[in-house]
Amino acid sequence: MGDREHHISAVRSSEVRSSYDAVAEEYANRLHEELDGKPLDRALLTALLEQTERGATVADLGCGPGHVAAWLAGHGARTVGIDLSAGMVEAGRRRFPQVEFREGDLRELPAKDAEFASAVALYTIIHLDPGDLPRAFDEMCRTLRPAGLLLLSFHVGEEVRHMDEWWGHGVNLDFRFLDPAHIAPLLEAAGFTVEMRMERTHYAHEAETRRCYFLARRLPLGAPDEQRPGQSPR
Repeated sequence: MGDREHHISAVRSSEVRSSYDAVAEEYANRLHEELDGKPLDRALLTALLEQTERGATVADLGCGPGHVAAWLAGHGARTVGIDLSAGMVEAGRRRFPQVEFREGDLRELPAKDAEFASAVALYTIIHLDPGDLPRAFDEMCRTLRPAGLLLLSFHVGEEVRHMDEWWGHGVNLDFRFLDPAHIAPLLEAAGFTVEMRMERTHYAHEAETRRCYFLARRLPLGAPDEQRPGQSPR
């Protein structure tokens, strides 16, 4: 990434952070029971946990105020929630003491190599510039154990929706819709193999978008070259 692109990316990251800081309390109050109305999401999270050693650490990347991380903790996982917004992290710490929260960027996760047994990243890559996706996926791969699972979701399409007001707060946010056919090879290049892809329409209480989910596994150490599309062995 050149100096100009890096500067633009840094500015947008700052805008995302300040926007979510502005709505953190309202977001936490409105969405703390969000999973109650999302049966397919709960089923996918359950599938992730069933394939993760009980008590192992699961990361919630772009965790917001931590309601998904708390749900995972309530089902036996040790959870670490990571979010760019200090306001979101603070809201989560007050509400969910059973979750460890860290402030950090998807492109430079505050985590050790292979620290997490599994990870979820629900509707968080939608705020990244397209050029930052490979770096974010590399970081997800780095922080997962070999054979660790990643549950990823995003809105399907090619549009960019902009918001400058959210629940009465001034924000400056772009929501990028993504093409699943573009995301899959980026995951593979980062060191994942995609085990499941699913799409669904919105629930009645959600924004009217089509949603995509990937369940991807970090390739185990020693995997043969043919399992590593576009990438040399690690």
